[in-house]
Amino acid sequence: MEDAGERELVVLGRIGAVYGVKGWLKVWSFTDPPEAILDYPVWRIATAAGRESHRIDAARAHGKGLVVHLPGCDDRDAAQRFVQAEIAVARSELPEPGPGEYYWAELEGMRVYARREDGGRTLLGTVDHLLETGANDVLVVHGCTGSIDARERLIPWLPEQVIVEVDRACREMLVDWDPDF
Repeated sequence: MEDAGERELVVLGRIGAVYGVKGWLKVWSFTDPPEAILDYPVWRIATAAGRESHRIDAARAHGKGLVVHLPGCDDRDAAQRFVQAEIAVARSELPEPGPGEYYWAELEGMRVYARREDGGRTLLGTVDHLLETGANDVLVVHGCTGSIDARERLIPWLPEQVIVEVDRACREMLVDWDPDF
């Protein structure tokens, strides 16, 4: 069961595997740039025992990723319990996005409406997650209660072309998108 504290966390990465014999961990960062995950002094790491707060005592680039060391995690066996664990930080620690900028986490769960020619709008569903494709990000929208149908739609994140308006307060967005597509 998710409590209020869990809702105030934003996942910024995942621990992928143990690295070496001294307890280091490979990290997959979801931040841009990837090393920005190191800017947050306290990580809330989801383990089998629940979320634990940890500070990184060492970190470095490794290939296309990062490796980190946590205090007291000095061998492979100690590090193994963190493998595949999510790394989160408190939402309040994130900098405010600039005008027209959004965190993926705040878009997830938003209701998505298509603009109709008559000025009305049609509920397409809610944002389940986003995909990074290289050319542009893509909203993965799933049908929901009250939506036009139960289809999954892939809607490109193209502000001013496809994304007409995002209303953070109402947790909804308006898109210029054909519901039949």
